[in-house]
Amino acid sequence: QVQLVESGGGLVQAGGSLRLSCAASGRTSSRYTLGWFRQAPGKEREFVGEIRWSGDNRMYAASVKGRFTVSRDNAKNTVFLQMNSLKPEDTAVYYCAVAIAGLYKYWGQGTQVTVSS
Repeated sequence: QVQLVESGGGLVQAGGSLRLSCAASGRTSSRYTLGWFRQAPGKEREFVGEIRWSGDNRMYAASVKGRFTVSRDNAKNTVFLQMNSLKPEDTAVYYCAVAIAGLYKYWGQGTQVTVSS
């Protein structure tokens, strides 16, 4: 079992930056992948980016590549999502999740990010 708690959301103007954090507890493993997803009102949840607990493999959605960066602090069991050059269309609830064997199984409660124009 893995517990995830996101923080760092808020209101920011377009062009601004935010950094989200996701603290993991429970049975973590170097084989896990940590991912970030988001869901805007009336839309389906979509993939944002991910990073493995070990190594440096990262993936990003095309819509955020070059603006968002996923990183981790293994000592603190925390994953971050640095979001720069934010746009109003980035407004959503952001979730972190843990994938085991390629399937996202554990989810946080989400944190709201609102970007004003």
